[in-house]
Amino acid sequence: MDIKDNELLRQFEITTDTGLVAIEYSIHDRKLFLTKFCENNNLDLELHDEFIANVLEIAVERKLKVVPTHLRMIKFFRKHRRYRELLPPGLKI
Repeated sequence: MDIKDNELLRQFEITTDTGLVAIEYSIHDRKLFLTKFCENNNLDLELHDEFIANVLEIAVERKLKVVPTHLRMIKFFRKHRRYRELLPPGLKI
């Protein structure tokens, strides 16, 4: 999966046949805040989960803690417990 980090718009993006899928983010104090999930009429939940997992791998590479603020991101963390180590100390989901 080819993920583009659009630093100007502060979002990770992939292009699919149905359009652009993006995750908006903000970085503060070595924490990656995942603020919005833009699916743009793409209803493929497996693609969404794979995209989020790949974005979390980028956070691991950059040594960032992840703070999910959008409901879709929180549901992903609840469903996939192996990513809970990326949460900052004291944050429980």
